[in-house]
Amino acid sequence: MVEALDAHTVLPFAIPHDFTDGFQAAYWRRPERYLDPVIRQASSTFAQLPASVVEPAVARLRADLASGAWRRRHADLLDRDAVDYGYRLLIAGSNR
Repeated sequence: MVEALDAHTVLPFAIPHDFTDGFQAAYWRRPERYLDPVIRQASSTFAQLPASVVEPAVARLRADLASGAWRRRHADLLDRDAVDYGYRLLIAGSNR
């Protein structure tokens, strides 16, 4: 992509824990948001998966949140302000 766009700058784009955009990775520290069907419908990842995959996964997430298992398993995330999921901002053009 860098070559195709002739990008002169590539910047990491870490996702903040309170990111309001609402795309899938935005809820990395707020997994309870994935229990909301409206949130899932707005995500292309969930929209492309069959219900036979999504529904059992959501049920497991609901159970893990209720039992505290999710919090124990991902405790290291709860103190972070942002996470780098590999998104990058490419800057191209003559304004170098």
